[in-house]
Amino acid sequence: MTQTASHEALVASQFGPQAAAYVTSAVHARGEDLDRIAAAIDRARPTKFLDLGCGGGHVGFAAAPFAGSVTAYDLSAEMLAAVAAEAARRGLTNIVTRQGAVEALPFADASFDAVASRFSAHHWSDMAKGISEAARVLKPGGLAVFADAAAPQDALLDTFLQSFELLRDPSHVRNRSIAEWRGLAEAAGLEVVSVVPGRLPLDFTAWIERMKTPPVFVTAIRALQDAMAARVREHFDIRADGSFTLDTMVMEAQKRTS
Repeated sequence: MTQTASHEALVASQFGPQAAAYVTSAVHARGEDLDRIAAAIDRARPTKFLDLGCGGGHVGFAAAPFAGSVTAYDLSAEMLAAVAAEAARRGLTNIVTRQGAVEALPFADASFDAVASRFSAHHWSDMAKGISEAARVLKPGGLAVFADAAAPQDALLDTFLQSFELLRDPSHVRNRSIAEWRGLAEAAGLEVVSVVPGRLPLDFTAWIERMKTPPVFVTAIRALQDAMAARVREHFDIRADGSFTLDTMVMEAQKRTS
């Protein structure tokens, strides 16, 4: 693997070549978490909506019918091009794209009525800064929705989760627990309204192929799965073919007005 100059460059290099796969990914194109985000945006009816770390664009596509404008924001130029092409194919004329890092958003304070991020934050190099930036660009009283994998509180389970995530994708930083999410959101000036935990089954072959994980790391993940204690295998529901289940969460919050 070639070395990259920064974590942001690593993220872009990991996801750019897989842009089309993320646009068409069945796992990303639907799910209870996406339905919850869409329902929240439907209730809020924002004039301006920001999708942080938009990936394949599925949050923006789901939000577009309920928002005046949607800004799809991502590190990867290739991902943004794929999102723009898919938006055009769907006839979604209110979606625009913007490139950059979440830790330094190129938007003025209170620019958006709602922001959301789905399965992106575990790649952020500074999650506290990213959430703080999301809160900064959100209008007082505005809606923030975050969906991501949730790390178990149990240290053994957490260590396994971080390890196999990193082996699969070297741009992985950390999955956070629900308690950590709450703390970071509240520190950024967001009042947590609700947190809905979930479970997400993942097919091992599709999970690996989507990221083009090198065979040496695939072998390491399977060896790690086989080596773990029964408690770990049971919690993640690890199957004979390597397929497993993740803990997830969807958090809704509101920016404090004072």
